[in-house]
Amino acid sequence: MKRLDLIVPHERVRDVYEILHKYKVGGLTMYDIKGRGRTKQEPLAVGRGVMKYVAEYGSNTKIEVLAPDSLADSIVNDVLAEIGTGTSSIGKIFVFNEVGAYDIGTKETGDSAL
Repeated sequence: MKRLDLIVPHERVRDVYEILHKYKVGGLTMYDIKGRGRTKQEPLAVGRGVMKYVAEYGSNTKIEVLAPDSLADSIVNDVLAEIGTGTSSIGKIFVFNEVGAYDIGTKETGDSAL
């Protein structure tokens, strides 16, 4: 099984959710995160006048989801096709191998625990 960590803008969370729902991927965990990457932050107005503030960190959403090996590539490809814009500022996807998963209530293991 694979763990997919998707870092996307807040506005694109619904698009990712619909892709995961299409593949019948169960639970997901979301975080509001701040971070800095290669993208230059846009200046923000800090009140009336000419003063501008450049935020040091950008704000995004991180979605963590576990998926069977057979679905991971399809999910990644669909996310890239749906929300990819050709710029590095839209987000990142990280894929990790997971050793196991256990459902505490049903005591199922592996892909069936997802």
